[in-house]
Amino acid sequence: MSRRLLLTMFTLTGSLIMMTGNAQAEQSAALFLAADSPAENTERNVRDKYDTTLTPEDQIETESDVNVTANIRKAAVADESLSVNAKNIKIITRKGVVTLRGPVESQTESMKLQQIAKQTPGAVQVDNQLEIKAP
Repeated sequence: MSRRLLLTMFTLTGSLIMMTGNAQAEQSAALFLAADSPAENTERNVRDKYDTTLTPEDQIETESDVNVTANIRKAAVADESLSVNAKNIKIITRKGVVTLRGPVESQTESMKLQQIAKQTPGAVQVDNQLEIKAP
């Protein structure tokens, strides 16, 4: 199972790299235009850059942690009441401790994702770091 998962991840990563090659030329122009935009999140990206918070790269690759993360993701994606942002949050599991990070539309979505994580077999504790998206 884990070999298939790794192969799938490798294939998806390669496809993503090939697709984003053309977009990088437009990135600097987009950053210039977005500097004063409400979507500007440079501070958040800097916060993640210096290992002060957990990122998906901090996921420990034990089979149980990978399964917990995958099951939470499946449940979130299957829930029609959740927004696209909520379905794409960062889910990091380390030794059964699940950390949820990223923007969601409302407190209701934050609580729903926390409940999904708590009900997932193998999740020992849930650290809800979800941020309510500004209107």
